[in-house]
Amino acid sequence: MSERTATVVGAGLAGSEAAWQLAEQGISVTLREMKPQKMSPAHHSPLFAELVCSNSLRSDRLTNAVGLLKEEMRHMHSLVMMAADAARVPAGGALAVDREQFSGFITEKLAQHPNVTVVPGEVTEIPDGPVIIASGPLTSDALAERIAALPGLETLSFYDAAAPIVTAESLDMTKVFRQSRYGRGDDYLNCPMDEAEYNAFIDALLTAETAEVHGFEETRVFEGCMPIESMARRGRMAPAFGPLKPVGLTDPRTGKEPFAVVQLRQDDASASLYNLVGFQTRLKFPEQKRVFGLIPGLENAVFARYGVMHRNTFLQSPGFLNDHFGCINRPLTYFAGQMTGVEGYVESAASGLVCGLSLAAELQGCDLPELPGFTALGAMGRYVSTPNRSFQPMNCSFGLIDPLPVDREHKKIRNKAMRYEAVSQRALDYLRKNYPDRDTAGTDVQA
Repeated sequence: MSERTATVVGAGLAGSEAAWQLAEQGISVTLREMKPQKMSPAHHSPLFAELVCSNSLRSDRLTNAVGLLKEEMRHMHSLVMMAADAARVPAGGALAVDREQFSGFITEKLAQHPNVTVVPGEVTEIPDGPVIIASGPLTSDALAERIAALPGLETLSFYDAAAPIVTAESLDMTKVFRQSRYGRGDDYLNCPMDEAEYNAFIDALLTAETAEVHGFEETRVFEGCMPIESMARRGRMAPAFGPLKPVGLTDPRTGKEPFAVVQLRQDDASASLYNLVGFQTRLKFPEQKRVFGLIPGLENAVFARYGVMHRNTFLQSPGFLNDHFGCINRPLTYFAGQMTGVEGYVESAASGLVCGLSLAAELQGCDLPELPGFTALGAMGRYVSTPNRSFQPMNCSFGLIDPLPVDREHKKIRNKAMRYEAVSQRALDYLRKNYPDRDTAGTDVQA
């Protein structure tokens, strides 16, 4: 194997992004992907970078940490962000995509790249030579065993869930209204509930039959993907303060804020499919139809996909990976994606971007990219590599990013949104100055 050749295991978001970054730096990449020869329980499409849980890449505003992360990735010529911007569907201040268009864009770009060779089939051994392992939290058992045997590594696992999708034509639009929170457009459909309807829904949810998941433990479910029925067991009003919160919405029929609201987000470019926001679940399929049918407007909903739950496995990354996602004790070996302890589609792709740039730099004899903790990219790498006895997967947040210095200039910024925007601007200014040759691909970001 030549010094300018690398293998990437897994063509999810992280692996696809890593392969792209390597290839764009002139590295010959062998991209190994077990689909379509073997499919995991959560996957349905043979395409690369399949979005399983949701079609949303979350906020696209610089007052949100994941909005900053996406703009940093755009500046660094991210394939995932190019695909997302090309496949965008309406979602207010968020970035949501048509799943098929998104995955198709990435698959075509990689398949046609002169520096990428796609080799289908399951990988059961860690490849020799320079490698990025991005096999995901659904890593096959054989490869997971090899990874677990690496020196000094512990694993942790929890369970993840995906929300149901319904057809638009089956919705009762006499009850559903179109509106985004706080007057930010009309990209969401809203199913309003009064107090009696909400309580009837919660009663049904708490008594519904759930599908057994082998080894399932409530305490090991990541908070960001908490099944709606698990959330309700924490307290009857927990969903009303979570995904069913009515804040910022007004029912045009009453002119008032509803007691609770179930939001639906467009899932495809033709607006024929909508997913139930925050409704990850492990209810049995007939129970989903019965219980979710109590939601106003969904009485006769046709489910294009029911919610499902599956096992996710993660590395104990602190002490095993450095802040560029490279193995401390195994040269030229990197891990990318949710298996490292970053959580979310964008974060997974971002880790792949850092891995790709870092391994390419090593193979070319260059310094690793400098990504300080005041950038979102750098803060994520620091999080997964910093010793932490209670380490658990984490979304990107401003809490991970270095705050503004305490000086006379920044003390004047008392508004939180303005402060976050200043944090974002500092990070972007650094990347533009230090990586001026990177192509800024994508749309304007809403501040």
